[in-house]
Amino acid sequence: MAMPARSYTRKKVCRFCTEKLGIDYKDVNNIKSFLTERGKIIPRRLSGTCALHQRHLAAAIKQGRNVAFFAFSEEK
Repeated sequence: MAMPARSYTRKKVCRFCTEKLGIDYKDVNNIKSFLTERGKIIPRRLSGTCALHQRHLAAAIKQGRNVAFFAFSEEK
């Protein structure tokens, strides 16, 4: 019986913690990478952000939507 191959996945690190970046709703280029093409917020398990920065990121995205920097949803 052959042993299954082990896959090694590297632990994701919060980009905001390592680079000491601030989260600002006016920084469209930085925040846009945390949105899907349909306008949804990418979850923590995919983006690798820590819980604190994910909460700040979600608040900044929501604030940016209200000021019309980001769309609420993208239609097909």
